[in-house]
Amino acid sequence: MISDEVLALATLRGVVTPEQAEALRGLARSEIEADRADLPPPPPSMPAAVAAADSVDDENLRFITSFADIFVTIGIALFSWAVADIVAHYLGETAKWGVLAVAAWGLAEFFTRRRRMALPSIVLLLLFVAAAFNFVLGFVTPDDAGAYLVRRFQHFGGWMHWDPRSALIAGLATAALAALHYWRFRVPITLAAGCGALSVAFVASVHWLDPSLGGDRYNILLLLCGIGVFALAMRFDMSDPARQTRRTDIAFWLHLLAAPLIVHPLIAAYMNYEMLGTRAAFGILGIFLIFAVVSLAIDRRALLVSGLTYAGIAFSALIRQTGLVDFTRLTSITVLTLGLFILLLSAGWRPLRNTILRLLPPALAQRLPHPRSQMS
Repeated sequence: MISDEVLALATLRGVVTPEQAEALRGLARSEIEADRADLPPPPPSMPAAVAAADSVDDENLRFITSFADIFVTIGIALFSWAVADIVAHYLGETAKWGVLAVAAWGLAEFFTRRRRMALPSIVLLLLFVAAAFNFVLGFVTPDDAGAYLVRRFQHFGGWMHWDPRSALIAGLATAALAALHYWRFRVPITLAAGCGALSVAFVASVHWLDPSLGGDRYNILLLLCGIGVFALAMRFDMSDPARQTRRTDIAFWLHLLAAPLIVHPLIAAYMNYEMLGTRAAFGILGIFLIFAVVSLAIDRRALLVSGLTYAGIAFSALIRQTGLVDFTRLTSITVLTLGLFILLLSAGWRPLRNTILRLLPPALAQRLPHPRSQMS
């Protein structure tokens, strides 16, 4: 298209007459209008698209920003494995964990702080926290860290065979390093990792004060840790009901940590004492339904995911006791039932949640996380 400036210059120099210039302008306008008539409507703007997505499901996760995240994560995995193998061979297991922690921090300086890549940032944080914990544990324990952990976890009562003072020091040191990592990189999962380290320190401190603790009392301690993490997650969730800030990402990871800490101790009581009789199976399913109601109220699915395996075991036990299904198809029937439950719950998530919110006191319902469309 010839610009108006060019046509004006052509008119001044006598290349075209003013009438011809105006005719050319009219021809250009008619062609543009014809082209626009054949075009589809423009796509919505980015804020509108994001708002539309949020109205459908506000538990959005930022795991991957592009395929480059996956590519970089593969590179991190290969690099870390090679470094761990070489350092362990020449310097030992404890040194391996220390080098991995330093390497994870160094890689985060580029891929997290500068590139802001989602999946590599999560992987590097988990690698750093795990390596830091194992390094401190190996450093304060007379044994080599790797052999120490392997030997302890070969026993059923894993926690009870840990040296409590070493675990306490490692947990507190890891929590402090996680806090430093969050100050530097601001990765949302870091707070959950720090809370996990503090949970280890809490259980280890109680075991140190009372070495006679049994497995059942360990479950109580884990439940207390889970409730504490859940309360912290709800504080972040309720401070951002519209789920538009970093707080909702922090809350997600905290819920993901709290869920197994709550679910396992509650259901383990039935598993240990009742050996999955009819009463125990109904008790587990009842707890699972309570988790479903809580998950709907807070609009988080972590509790349900953590309880799925136990719900499947309980449902399978009930079917087996009825004798109505061939034992060879018991697993298939159980998995089919769980799959249908998840699909139906997912399809009816929003109306079910609306119903639960209406039953709650209005002041509480307004503070709970919710998509804007669900409260309209």
